[in-house]
Amino acid sequence: MHSVPITRNGYEKLKNELHDLEAIERPKIIDAIQKARALGDLSENAEYKSAKEMQGKLDYRISYLRKRIPLLQITDLSKAVDNIIRFGAFITLIDIDTDKEIIYQLVGEDESSPEKGSISIKSPVGKCSLGKSVGDFFKVITPGGTKEYEVKNIDYR
Repeated sequence: MHSVPITRNGYEKLKNELHDLEAIERPKIIDAIQKARALGDLSENAEYKSAKEMQGKLDYRISYLRKRIPLLQITDLSKAVDNIIRFGAFITLIDIDTDKEIIYQLVGEDESSPEKGSISIKSPVGKCSLGKSVGDFFKVITPGGTKEYEVKNIDYR
């Protein structure tokens, strides 16, 4: 079994999510199923079917988190002192075509959220940026075509 990198913040979020799903959400769904059962005929009971579907999704997520969390390895970002892009770095990139600045934090796949400014180290931009320094250029092949970026800044907050 191999470990999966994650930031401390990402790890805490996943642990809190698991706790909330088990302690708060699961009891709510169990209650909803019991109330729906009380309505009678289960074959035509939309409330029951909906609650059972929600229970299935919830149980799947709980099972995933229970298996995944032990594999996660919190990466200590305070030890990153050089000016090379590694896991956990906040990177400022300049899109060469548009001259637009983009800021991302490189994180593990479990905490990736591009709309919130964090991308996986396994994403195309993440993979291509690893090991680069300020002033370096790199190209990324995306579904929309090839993009070129310049590394403007690297920060380990």
